[in-house]
Amino acid sequence: MNEFFMDLHIHIGASSAGTPVKITASRNLTFENIIIETYERKGIDIIGIIDCASPAVIEDIRTMIANDHLVLLDGGGYRYLDRVTILLGSEVESKEQTGGIGHFLAFFPTLEQMVEFSEIMSQHITNITLSSQMTFLPARKILQIVDDIGGDLIPAHAFTPYKSIYGNCTTTLTEIFPDGMDQKIKTIELGLSADSRMADHFSELRKRRFLSNSDAHSLPKIGREYNLIEVVKPDFVHVFGALAGDEKLGKILANYGLDPRLGKYHRSFCEICETTLTDNPPQWQCPYCGSKKVVAGVWDRIIAIRDQESSISPDHRPPYYFQIPLENIPKVGRKTIQKLISAFGSEMNVLHKASLEQIAEIVSRKTTENIVLAREGKLTLLPGGGGNYGKAVRE
Repeated sequence: MNEFFMDLHIHIGASSAGTPVKITASRNLTFENIIIETYERKGIDIIGIIDCASPAVIEDIRTMIANDHLVLLDGGGYRYLDRVTILLGSEVESKEQTGGIGHFLAFFPTLEQMVEFSEIMSQHITNITLSSQMTFLPARKILQIVDDIGGDLIPAHAFTPYKSIYGNCTTTLTEIFPDGMDQKIKTIELGLSADSRMADHFSELRKRRFLSNSDAHSLPKIGREYNLIEVVKPDFVHVFGALAGDEKLGKILANYGLDPRLGKYHRSFCEICETTLTDNPPQWQCPYCGSKKVVAGVWDRIIAIRDQESSISPDHRPPYYFQIPLENIPKVGRKTIQKLISAFGSEMNVLHKASLEQIAEIVSRKTTENIVLAREGKLTLLPGGGGNYGKAVRE
């Protein structure tokens, strides 16, 4: 087996022709630009590009296939320059009977299957060109459609307060996926404000695998969270076989993610006095102004709905390593990042392979010290909430 870095949640901002796809994402995030950024700068080996159900994106993919820039792998997925595997995905929005709204990532082995999914979804979505649109279907119906076509469905950013399965839809998977359908959910995406330890407060997640993905809305955000996976082959069959727990095909070796305190929704946030509430969770009322107009924090929500007092991780759960991307480290700006990537080949090499002595030859002593402190988890972290990222600072 071989080891690969993997990020399965990267959005598309626009098609190559300039057609908007993900409204909140950078227009530089085209299908081709994502692949080039991953290949030339990031060092991520397997990527999931979301929003591939958009007809404008489908045309971009067809063009790259016709020009022999993408080659279909025997086990599904596409290969770019024999180095990067691209898995085609689409983020869709469900409407549950509970009143909640959930986001899900649907992945398919081939473009033809993605086209079929796009055509079916266009009957339920007002504008199929745009990303993450409301389907007005419950998640169980979406799962059935994806399963019938031969794809896999993953709950996205499963704990965030807006548009996620545990954040506002349910306290248990079986409520959303009844009659044994929950058994088809093999994997969940943790989201930037949660980690494995937090998610392992739910007994029903014990047998499921966790993903830490970037949910990138701009090119620099690619790889801010990622996974180290070991598979026989870097294709759809082996990746999703590994995510389903078939260790003959592969397994996740490690999750790398932001310390949850750096996420946008880690703790509850008062919308009146604009304060992140950091007292013991759960916090549903602001202790400063008394307002109950509070955006629920991921950690607060987990404490409120968990079914296990302690976090209990199964034997198959890989380690979760806290990661601070270069752009989040104090005194590391764009020019410094470019210097480091030019010297070491990719951000993954800077973060994982370059020795501190080598880094010190490229950048200033203070910048090197900050990178050391980030690696050792010694930077002070100010928790995020209410849509505001947390911050890493040096005291």
